[in-house]
Amino acid sequence: MNILDDLKLQYKLGGIAMRVIYWNIACFLISLVFYDFSIGQFNFPNWLALSSDPQVFMFKPWTLLTYAFFHGSFLHLFFNMIVLNFASQLFLTFFTQKQYLGVYILGAIFSGIIFTLSYYVLNISAPIVGASAAIMAILAAVTTYQPLMGVRLMFVGNVKLWHVTAVILILDLMQLRLDNTGGHISHLAGALFGFIYMKSLQNGTDLSIVISKILDFFTNLFKKSPSTPFTKVHKNYKKPTEKVTSRIVTKDKTQQQIDEILDKISQSGYDCLTKEEKEFLFKAGK
Repeated sequence: MNILDDLKLQYKLGGIAMRVIYWNIACFLISLVFYDFSIGQFNFPNWLALSSDPQVFMFKPWTLLTYAFFHGSFLHLFFNMIVLNFASQLFLTFFTQKQYLGVYILGAIFSGIIFTLSYYVLNISAPIVGASAAIMAILAAVTTYQPLMGVRLMFVGNVKLWHVTAVILILDLMQLRLDNTGGHISHLAGALFGFIYMKSLQNGTDLSIVISKILDFFTNLFKKSPSTPFTKVHKNYKKPTEKVTSRIVTKDKTQQQIDEILDKISQSGYDCLTKEEKEFLFKAGK
């Protein structure tokens, strides 16, 4: 199995969190075409980055989502993906993958609206990119649900989840007037949405259903409906018992091996698999 096959298998088995990370990395690689070497930074077009200028934003509303998948530097992407991976594992411990994607998307949209309104009031025109706001929505949501959950941080040790979230929010508040004001505003807005989402969910309203229904609509729209023409079926009641039994046994053994490997992934992660186990999963998934 080569590296490409290994990445494909991780994408397939990693779930929605792994796919969102892959999407962010892919968008960053694509965005390299917008890198301006003369000034040493990205020059994103206004149909990708979210602009605070109403004349730009009103005619490109999709930028409320696209901005949350692009980043201004490799370090920006790197640290965001670390926090996203951390928050994703915690969130998916309690909630579904559809809820996860819903919070990510709605958190990005809500934060983008707050950003544009804030900069409009402050009479500032500037673009913004980054997944930080959507990530904060996920982190704040799970923190609201389980604030006393214990987490272990490298070089720090065991702390409560709310301690981690509180430190991040305090740092945003402290830097609000210093640099990257729009970024810090969107971070705080993302955290606010995560809190609102979880409180609404606890009261019986799942806001992520809106995103799930929209995605299901487009998925079903482009999905080919299976044609089932009427055919006359002749039943043969004389079945070779030995062959059927052999097929069932073979299928059970294959499925059992797949289940054992998936259990191993859930307990120790994908990287703990041997080369043979990875190749077996890749062939079984074809």
